[in-house]
Amino acid sequence: MLYVHGWSDYFFQRHMADELADAGYDFYAVDLHRYGRSLRPGHLAGFTTDLAEYHDELNRAADLITREGHDELVVMGHSTGGLVAALWLVAHPDRAKALVLNSPWLELQGYPALRPAIAPMLSAVGQLNPLATFPVSETGLYRRSIHSSQDGEWGYNEGYKGHKAFRVRVGWLAAIMAGHAKVAAGLGIEVPVFMAISERTVISARWSEDLTTADIVLDVERLASRAAMLGRHVTLVRIKDGLHDLALSPKPVRGRFFADLRRWLETYG
Repeated sequence: MLYVHGWSDYFFQRHMADELADAGYDFYAVDLHRYGRSLRPGHLAGFTTDLAEYHDELNRAADLITREGHDELVVMGHSTGGLVAALWLVAHPDRAKALVLNSPWLELQGYPALRPAIAPMLSAVGQLNPLATFPVSETGLYRRSIHSSQDGEWGYNEGYKGHKAFRVRVGWLAAIMAGHAKVAAGLGIEVPVFMAISERTVISARWSEDLTTADIVLDVERLASRAAMLGRHVTLVRIKDGLHDLALSPKPVRGRFFADLRRWLETYG
């Protein structure tokens, strides 16, 4: 299994690797370039103008896994990594036997009906000034819900995950919206797809315990509406009280996520 992280993120979910190793998988993870351990001085954190830019390193990762003696691969992506992994599999359909998506970012929050009007304008601006930034406010609430120093249970490198260096730039957002448009048109993935999301979204500017039992990053109803556009064989699972990264949910909740995933993998993985 090859894991692809989300936006402003990197791989640190060792307990998930242990869970899947116990299920019989040799687990690999990649920190994409300009993320995590691959972030270098002078890089614009997380920046790209084309999500296909990541295909080369995913192909290299798959090649490395093959050289180490494996002839079957399952790819797993979280959030933006789920979008990246799905698009990679469309372009390289023979690389993986199955696709696992953990809260994949398949559509914009808010009003996706406006995307066809916004996307061309954003693309045009992105060509003129792709590095221009959007003034996106950061509430810190998601960090509070997962970090062990506050109301969560996870410790991680804050220089890699959620760092202010990851700025939303016009060229990057245009690339994301282009990916969303491809999903909306239908990806036609042939291999089985497992997609898991939380049961509900809670959007709030103020802290409450409610934020520890919901996705507070993406609109799960928008994600659910796009599931059928992924391919011919999609299993959609909704996890009660799940966080945005379902693997970081409280133990009983992530236990349900892992149990559902393991049952699915036994059949299709």
